[in-house]
Amino acid sequence: MAALMVMAAMPGLAHAAGFDVDHATQLWLATLSGPARARSDAYFDGRLWISLWNTALSVAICWLLLRTRLLPKVRDGMQRRGWRPWLGIMACALVFLLADEVLSLPWSVYTDFWREKQYGLMNQSLGAWLGDQAIGFVLSAVFGSLFLLIIYAVIRKYPVRWWLIGTGVVATSMTVTMLISPIFLFPLFNTFTELPGGPVRARIVQIAEASHVPAEHIYLIDASRQSDRISANVSGIGPTVRISLNDNLYRKTSLAETAAVMGHEIGHYALGHIWQRIALFTLLFGSLLWLAARITPSLIRYGGQRWGIRGMGDPASLPVLSGVMSVLVLLATPVINTIVRAQESEADAFGLDAAREPDGFAGAAMKLSAYRKIAPGALEEMLFFDHPSGKTRVRMAMQWKKDHVPGATEAAAPPLLDSKP
Repeated sequence: MAALMVMAAMPGLAHAAGFDVDHATQLWLATLSGPARARSDAYFDGRLWISLWNTALSVAICWLLLRTRLLPKVRDGMQRRGWRPWLGIMACALVFLLADEVLSLPWSVYTDFWREKQYGLMNQSLGAWLGDQAIGFVLSAVFGSLFLLIIYAVIRKYPVRWWLIGTGVVATSMTVTMLISPIFLFPLFNTFTELPGGPVRARIVQIAEASHVPAEHIYLIDASRQSDRISANVSGIGPTVRISLNDNLYRKTSLAETAAVMGHEIGHYALGHIWQRIALFTLLFGSLLWLAARITPSLIRYGGQRWGIRGMGDPASLPVLSGVMSVLVLLATPVINTIVRAQESEADAFGLDAAREPDGFAGAAMKLSAYRKIAPGALEEMLFFDHPSGKTRVRMAMQWKKDHVPGATEAAAPPLLDSKP
């Protein structure tokens, strides 16, 4: 009786108690239907197969390099010229990375350019896309060869427990990359400008300050030159921390949607997800390196003589180690997805509390679902999704709305999402 009296005295709460979360969720999901939903599902399902074929291609390239004995030829050539061993490792690493890039380029053009164009997600010309790929390769060659140099130096000095020290190398590499990327690497691909003053910046500052996140610099990224995807992030560590949003988010979403997305991204920083991810990925990749340290020597014993490999510490063994790691990472994908998805779900909850825009959050989730399968089965979402599905996110938003918005009502149905071919 007391509860009924309270609800009668507070009609807004009584109305919220009757708010149908499932019905409100279905209204939002219905905004992506017909050809648009079929296209979104097909795009996402295709990306799953592409992940499998990427691994198969990587293994095939490694096998080809072993059969042609390319790296032993590089190693022997460096030794005949009297070069120091570390230069031989660098040379093998660079040749391996270049061969992998060249041999996989046709497949990359199909998966990352032509297919993206086919689904209306690519704004670049082929020339501009190839330009970005060239920049990416140079960075991979520089940092990748240095990383492999350190790994092989560790293998030579600690042939039994190299994987343990290698795990520390992986952790250091991840940390350094996160530290320098916002300042030195991201601007190589896009232009960053200070977000102009106005309602959007004011709202982001308000959310950031309430969450104790630095907001001195808020950058707008010209990502529309590459695609129409909406995106934002709080990147960097310590003095390199910066809040960024791309121009698609800035121009193609409402203030409520932008606030919801930025609340989510600020949540990643406030919850310490960067450090959690480094720690968890270090443990995961340490386990994978431990397995690789047991599988790779067996493969070298099996085919090393035919391939011209002299042992695990020989840089010519790189295709074997790389092929093994490619397969192990594929098998670990559900674990990687679970780690990321759990953090994304936590950031979703944080963003809803910080921005208090459940309909904005639902609207942004539907825009993202234009290229992410919106309503997978429970097992499919658990294994293959590195973010909560659109259905999961919209339902979370509607549940938050029921629990926190007095007198909550269903939002007027927004227009159907674009279904262009």
